[in-house]
Amino acid sequence: MRVFVTGATGFVGSAIVRELLRAGHQVLGLARSEAGAKAIAAAGAEAHLGDIEDLESLRRASAQSDGVIHTGFNHDFSKFAASCAADQRAIETLGSVLEGSERPLLVTSGLAGFAQGRPATEDDKPAPPSASMPRASEAAAMALAARGVRASTVRLAPTVHGDGDHGFVPMLIAIAREKGVSAYIGDGANRWAAVHRFDAATLYRLALEKGTGGISYHAVGEQGVATREIAETIGGRLNLPVVSKSPEESVGHFGFLGHFIGRELSASSEQTRNALGWATTGPGLIADLDRASYFAV
Repeated sequence: MRVFVTGATGFVGSAIVRELLRAGHQVLGLARSEAGAKAIAAAGAEAHLGDIEDLESLRRASAQSDGVIHTGFNHDFSKFAASCAADQRAIETLGSVLEGSERPLLVTSGLAGFAQGRPATEDDKPAPPSASMPRASEAAAMALAARGVRASTVRLAPTVHGDGDHGFVPMLIAIAREKGVSAYIGDGANRWAAVHRFDAATLYRLALEKGTGGISYHAVGEQGVATREIAETIGGRLNLPVVSKSPEESVGHFGFLGHFIGRELSASSEQTRNALGWATTGPGLIADLDRASYFAV
C-alpha cells in the first residue's frame, strides 16, 4: 500500500514510517519544512511538503494514497482549542477524499478521562467535545465512519515511551530537577497505561491492514504503572527524595500536569490484541525509564 502519514517526523509518526517501510509499504510523509523532508527521505520514504492546516495539501496527498494515518497535531497547549479545531478540519478533509472507497483512515486520540476506578476498554466512549476538552479527533473519525468511510481511531496510552520521548515522563523529570524532589499524589497507587513507541507503531500498521471502520483500538502495552513507581524511578536516577503531595498541592507542584498526575489512567487492550493479533515486544515503562538516556541533559 501507498500510505500517507501526517506527523511523519514526530515521535510516534516517525516510528510508524519505519514500521510501514519495514513491512513493505510505500510511505508519503507530511513535512512542514525542508529539514523534515530530508529526515523523511533519509528514512526511505517520500516527503510531501505542507502541514495539517494546509487543507489543499492534505487533499492532494490523500488522493494519491491507498490509506492515511493521521498523527499530526500541534501540541502548543497555549492555543489548545485552536489546535483541536485545526485537527478536526484536517480529519474531515482527509475523510472527504477517502469517502466512497475502502481506503482506510486511522485517526489518533488519547486515553485520558475514559474511565475512573477501572481500566478503560475499547467499548468506552469519549465525552463529547466541550470548552474544557475541545479535542474532537475521535468524534470526527466516528462521524466519517457513519458516512461509510473506513475510519477508525487509535487511542494512545497516556505514556508513550522510548528514545526521543518528549511527553509526560520527561516533563516529570524536568519538574523533579526544578523542585528538588520527585513527587506523586496521595499514596501514588493510581496507574497510568503505557506503551513503547515501536509497539504502538506496529498497532497502527495492523489496524491499517486489518482494521474495521468505526472501531477504536487501544495502543496499550501495560494496563497500568503506579505513579509512585514512576516517581521512585525518577528519584533514584536523579538522587532526589521521593515525596507525596496532596491533591491540593498538585497544580502548584506539577503545573498543568497536576490535573492528570493523580488520576487513574489505566486501560485494557484485550479487544485490540484479539482483533488484530497485536503483541507487544518492547520494554515496559519502568525498564525503559531506568536508563541514562532518559536523564541526559
